[in-house]
Amino acid sequence: MSITVEVGLLSGKTAILEAGLDEAVGTLTCRAQTALRVGQGRLVDSFGSLLDASLPLKRANLMSGASLTLHISRIQVQSAWHAFAAILGDGSVVTWGDPGAGGDSSAVQNQLKDVLQIHSSGRAFAAILGDGSVVTWGHAEFGFDNSAVQDHLRNVRQIQASQGAFAAILHDGSVVTWGLAEKGGRSSDVQDQLKNVQQIQASEGGVFAAILGDGSVVTWGDADYGGDSTSVQDQLTNVQQIQASQKAFAAILGDGSVVTWGNALAGGDSSAVQDQLKNVRQIQASHHAFAAILELGSVVSWGDADHGGDSTSVQHQLQNVQLIQATGYAFAAILGDGSVVAWGHAEFGGDSSAVQAQLKNVQQIQASRKAFAAILGDGSVVTWGSFLAGGDSSAVQDELKDVRQIQASCGAFAAILGNGSVVTWGHALFGGDDSAVEDQLKNVQQVQGADRALAAILGDGSVVTWGVAEPDGDADAEMGEAGGAEEVDGNMAEDDDDGEGSGDGVSVAPSGMAGTEDHWDAAGSVCKFAVAAEKRRREVLLKRSEEELEFPDEVDTPLEIPARQRFQRYRGLKSFRTSTWDPYEDLPVEYSRIWEFEAFASTVGDAYVICVKCDNKDYTS
Repeated sequence: MSITVEVGLLSGKTAILEAGLDEAVGTLTCRAQTALRVGQGRLVDSFGSLLDASLPLKRANLMSGASLTLHISRIQVQSAWHAFAAILGDGSVVTWGDPGAGGDSSAVQNQLKDVLQIHSSGRAFAAILGDGSVVTWGHAEFGFDNSAVQDHLRNVRQIQASQGAFAAILHDGSVVTWGLAEKGGRSSDVQDQLKNVQQIQASEGGVFAAILGDGSVVTWGDADYGGDSTSVQDQLTNVQQIQASQKAFAAILGDGSVVTWGNALAGGDSSAVQDQLKNVRQIQASHHAFAAILELGSVVSWGDADHGGDSTSVQHQLQNVQLIQATGYAFAAILGDGSVVAWGHAEFGGDSSAVQAQLKNVQQIQASRKAFAAILGDGSVVTWGSFLAGGDSSAVQDELKDVRQIQASCGAFAAILGNGSVVTWGHALFGGDDSAVEDQLKNVQQVQGADRALAAILGDGSVVTWGVAEPDGDADAEMGEAGGAEEVDGNMAEDDDDGEGSGDGVSVAPSGMAGTEDHWDAAGSVCKFAVAAEKRRREVLLKRSEEELEFPDEVDTPLEIPARQRFQRYRGLKSFRTSTWDPYEDLPVEYSRIWEFEAFASTVGDAYVICVKCDNKDYTS
């Protein structure tokens, strides 16, 4: 026996379908999606109740002539360090990337139904289902294994994650935690205090801070990084919001004052500026510093100076500040007139002087780990910071027009244009080169960034990814740090897990490669693993040099840029023939990694003699 039902969309478009009573609701849903030419969705009856896709139609109490609505939800993509997880329109989940970091959910796939939210702890995912239960997968130590607390994970309202642990707020205001104990996965010491919890903030260092209903705060995790707030506990009253750096916290109180705790060098000690922290409106954090916007638009910063903790050099410019964005090492403030003021580590976004004249009518700023990208009012883009992290967009500057939004990975940017296409730049291994998937990037609605990859959601609900899907130690070394690495005394220590392989849209050169077709020694270059991106940049420079050779006596002088800025890198010489200058000045930073020997052969010989004298061993082999 069969019945006839009408399935419609919220837009009003409908389709008449005939189905057997023994047919599953899920099968009818698929047929409706095909007939209406839409992506995945869920069927809802005339009473607004969601139909279980696994039930046959006769058990769903459907009768001939029934009217159903196909609800289409936009795909939601969540990222871990080396993997992605997407919630489809029907509430199911698709994952990809490093299998050991959440890219493989096959073990729990049959449980991933009616998923509402997904959160990541770096190498594991946790999904909240419609019934309030939780499903986890990924790396066991990073929160995949929640067996010890599974019975307690009921009626979950919200989940927060550190880099290694999860904390779930239940509907009764209590909290359940799991994952690495040292990263906040164990809250037993404060469990009796975790009542009527309203929200939780987490730091990358592995510490959680919970705001209770009465405005007080409870913390747990690594004591040195903010897990122990006893020294300021009596000050933590009427807390409105909390911001976290990697190793410290800053809380805004109801009266606009600020209380900080955690590692003093990472912003946990604000005593030097405490008398200025009044009427605070908003706080932004870099890795080891904080910047607070006051009610009148001025800014107060504290923490590590190399991470933006010292803004004294630009303090007079920080007036009428509307918004602050941060890389890991610097801050950039948008002023009321649309200009930008930057401070912090000069190479990683703290110095915008080279593009200052272009930073006008700035609408928004996006940040990678070490670079900034600003969208101007006319839809163009201005970038600055480390060129390895997207701070140099010159190779694609002509394409960056009518930009609507920008998203970033650790070391690259992706801009969505008005026509739905995408322009990328930055480190190729972090998503800066989309050439392999460029023809697929049409009608892009949204881009999501992971540590080393980017994912674009298209208008038809499909997803396109590019970059490196799994960890690559050489790429991390090139960036100077790694996703999932913990910074200790200025050095980055990577976890022991190593992945192999690469994601879509990137060609990885072997580490021993040398002598490419343009005679460029890739093995000796800082970009040896991003040959394609480097070649593209060099082509732009080559074109410029050819123009300069063709017109050697002409210099471009744009009318909108004052001559004192256009020629600030030039120097006047009294006599070109007799005047002297340092031949090593203004060399790229990379040159500092090269050691110069006046006589290399004799130096080697001397070293050999010294070694032989020390232990009489043969070093010639």
